[in-house]
Amino acid sequence: MLPLALSSCNQQKPNIIWLMAEDIGNDLGCYGRTDLQTPVLDQLAADGIQYNRAYCTNPICSPSRSAMMTGMYQTTIGAEHHRSHRDDGFHLPGPVKPITTYLRQAGYFCALGCGFGKKTDLNFQVDTPLFDGNDWSKRKPGQPFFAQIQLAVTHRGKWWEKTRTESPHPVNPDSVILPPYIPDHPLTRYDWALYLDQLEKADSQTGELLQRLDDEGIANNTIVIFIGDNGRCHVRGKGFLYEDGIKVPLIIRWPDGIKKGQVSEQLVSMIDVSAQILDWAGVTLPDYLQGKPFMGANAVTRNFVFAARDRWDEVYDKIRTVIGTRYKYIRNDMPERGWTFQQDYVERVRPMYPVIRKLIAEGKTTPEQEWFFLPQKPKEELYDLQEDPWELHNLADDPEHRFVKENLKKKLETWEVETNDQGRYPEKESAIPKRWRKKVREREAQATNS
Repeated sequence: MLPLALSSCNQQKPNIIWLMAEDIGNDLGCYGRTDLQTPVLDQLAADGIQYNRAYCTNPICSPSRSAMMTGMYQTTIGAEHHRSHRDDGFHLPGPVKPITTYLRQAGYFCALGCGFGKKTDLNFQVDTPLFDGNDWSKRKPGQPFFAQIQLAVTHRGKWWEKTRTESPHPVNPDSVILPPYIPDHPLTRYDWALYLDQLEKADSQTGELLQRLDDEGIANNTIVIFIGDNGRCHVRGKGFLYEDGIKVPLIIRWPDGIKKGQVSEQLVSMIDVSAQILDWAGVTLPDYLQGKPFMGANAVTRNFVFAARDRWDEVYDKIRTVIGTRYKYIRNDMPERGWTFQQDYVERVRPMYPVIRKLIAEGKTTPEQEWFFLPQKPKEELYDLQEDPWELHNLADDPEHRFVKENLKKKLETWEVETNDQGRYPEKESAIPKRWRKKVREREAQATNS
């Protein structure tokens, strides 16, 4: 598929806003959802480009964000484990630099937060601040700006109930559309409705930001990029390499530079967004960069995207995936560890888990709903995303798909070697945050004895 068209654009460097909503999937009206209201983001997509097949490189925030801040796979730069290197003075391997370094050199003022969230959550340390200030209003007159803004409301937290209470139209649990792998139960419906309430709030917050651009008269030459930092915090979502964990919305609006009303099935990795930002800013892309621009004269079309999962808090798991235009291959290197292998955070923040376990024990679930709660994972998984978008039918052992599986398997193995996947080597204990080291040892002992 050819890169999407750009319109003739202003010669002045554009402002760039990278708007990250936390822990969301493609659960917006413009992506076909009918059980919530997201008018602002729907209009943003109508005024620009909506990508239907955008993927983050890790299903957990800090490795994913580390990749996006550098345009490099987290597995290449040693940032693959969640919230690693918080106590050991780890820096990026040369010559890798944060993208804000290059943006500053190109004349940009780099802002973080701008009245919203200021999360960075990176698995490396820097000697100089990544950003110049907390708002683009502090830039010099006429200076272009880059702003990274977080919408934290969609991240699970105590505020979810408050958001629902304050909503003028809380989502009706009876109207939600549950994925087929989640059993229909009052609590599962309510929990999903709560999640959709947060998306509606994020939509409203996006509207506030866009209104500010209009009020300041800078909307036309400001690129607004809306994404999720990783998938939704639900069953099979955040933390795992199913579509629900790594497939995220990607919407881009630039009135002066992008034709409106475009929808793309082009494969895009989130590290490509990093490269595209540098390209828009007029930066000569460094040779080492693994992200590739996907629009304009320097666009590169991907046939495959890759993602990886490693340690998440105190739980080690090693999963790798490659996604092609139709098929997706997942390799579970620790199949003995089930998807729900005792993790404190997940057990604490996903109220669906105990409900589903109870329904399984009572024989009130389907095999598709029981799959994620099995004690072990298959070594390999293969899905036809065209025919099976919910990834319910594992084709890894199907003789008719042997060639497809072997081809994707080789693609993945080649990627691991060419990108120097650091997940192939044991993590040093010094890289694990001190507060998790004891629990890591306990979980590893538990896994060994099980």
